[in-house]
Amino acid sequence: MIQAFIFDMDGVIIDSEPLHFEVDIQVMNDYGSAITHEQLEQYVGMTNPEMWAAIKDEHQLTQSVSEIIEYQLSNKIEMLTSREMEPIDGIRELLAELKARNIPAAIASSSPPVFISAVLRKFDLLDHFQCVVSGEEVEKGKPAPDVYLKAAELLGVDPEHCMVLEDARHGVAAAKAAGMKCIGFVNPNSGNQDLSQADHVVNSVREVPQICQFE
Repeated sequence: MIQAFIFDMDGVIIDSEPLHFEVDIQVMNDYGSAITHEQLEQYVGMTNPEMWAAIKDEHQLTQSVSEIIEYQLSNKIEMLTSREMEPIDGIRELLAELKARNIPAAIASSSPPVFISAVLRKFDLLDHFQCVVSGEEVEKGKPAPDVYLKAAELLGVDPEHCMVLEDARHGVAAAKAAGMKCIGFVNPNSGNQDLSQADHVVNSVREVPQICQFE
């Protein structure tokens, strides 16, 4: 029986991976280095500090990780604020269904807290989540289970009674390592993600209520 529902954010609540890819490629260009869309796909679901530490090392960037993140994040929030965007199809309906059934919901995202807040404010969704956890607020980011275990703790629900919605390989691995059930959402904009570890795989968020036996 599902007692709580935990959402990843990027690629699940918001179709943000194209925005992330666009900004990250531009940041690398601005620093005089090149990175491809395909190269960035391997980092989907990881925290900013972990991702940029790996990229800085590989591309021998002279800027510090904190400098890179500050520059990247300001560009992302500016782009997020200025663009017309809506949540991924089916998300508002799923949140309404969870609320109607008194099933608490949480966000467990690898994005920094400031970006999570900006997204939820943009879509007016802050009130739909009992707690929000960033991978930067726990010891290890995805694929480690820390962010999901923290969300379950804050919700007061055992991990085994939590259902997770994820679009990335690292995120699915994190949810399963936490001992949770996981639905893998195939978002083409999130790149070529291996979701085979998930308990279920869907091509639309609108399929989720049926899997959760809400219908």
